[in-house]
Amino acid sequence: MVRTAEDPQEPVTRPGLAVTYEGEGVPFFEKVLPLVDSVEVTPDSVAESRGGGAVLNGTAMANIETVSSKVKVLVHGVGLSIGSHEGYSEQYINLLDQFVSQVSVHWHSEHLGYTMVDNENLGTMLALPKTQEVFDMLCKRVSEIQDRYDLPFLLENVVHILPDYQGDYSEAEFLNALVEKTGCGLLLDVYNLECDAHNHGFDIDRFLSELDYNNVREIHVACGVEHKGFLLDIHSRRLRDSTIGLARRVVDSAEGAVEVVTYELVSEAIPVLGYELIADELERLREALL
Repeated sequence: MVRTAEDPQEPVTRPGLAVTYEGEGVPFFEKVLPLVDSVEVTPDSVAESRGGGAVLNGTAMANIETVSSKVKVLVHGVGLSIGSHEGYSEQYINLLDQFVSQVSVHWHSEHLGYTMVDNENLGTMLALPKTQEVFDMLCKRVSEIQDRYDLPFLLENVVHILPDYQGDYSEAEFLNALVEKTGCGLLLDVYNLECDAHNHGFDIDRFLSELDYNNVREIHVACGVEHKGFLLDIHSRRLRDSTIGLARRVVDSAEGAVEVVTYELVSEAIPVLGYELIADELERLREALL
């Protein structure tokens, strides 16, 4: 709900909360599920090798189906590699086909980057150059994916491990143009912005001044670690106050466009942090976004 000049007192709808979920059992159901409105699932994280291919784990999917009766399910991929020159991953598409055939999905999203070169996995994700050639390639691929799935499709800004290549668009201009051309939505990872600012001097204020907030449907918040002066995008820590502050800034500026704020965690961090602390972070996040 967005305020209008005719009704300036109309309250802005605040976003719901989500957390990453990989099919965990009873502790998650008891401690975390009551605090969220959605869960975000990565098909790659609930897949296993079988018969030379990848299939979804049955136990994890049974739990996800149970969760889907209580909250919305958002799909967030890491394996599509939408920016690979040779084409995006058919293996990921196969996993997504399996997932949406089993569970009702509210929307799906993917990183605006690439993980494969010449069909070899890089072991990490790299950001794309903001050139017209890459833009045209992405628009075609986004349209293909939108035609395949009758679901909203969001793209996420990724951390720049390497300094950005000189392109034809600024970061925000590129995102705005993609939405205008294809009708996709944006998933804005504000912690990724902080990583880029720390590592490469990225100007967050300039980026946000150029960004069309109306396109932002979801926000990611997370926290990683610093290694030899480099801030890493590893979702394994409690949230920084600055990250929550950035999320609040975008939510306020978007005036109702943002539907979900997702606290991201890698599965390895869950037993270290514990479900009690994760629940505390969700409560803290909800209070900050009210």
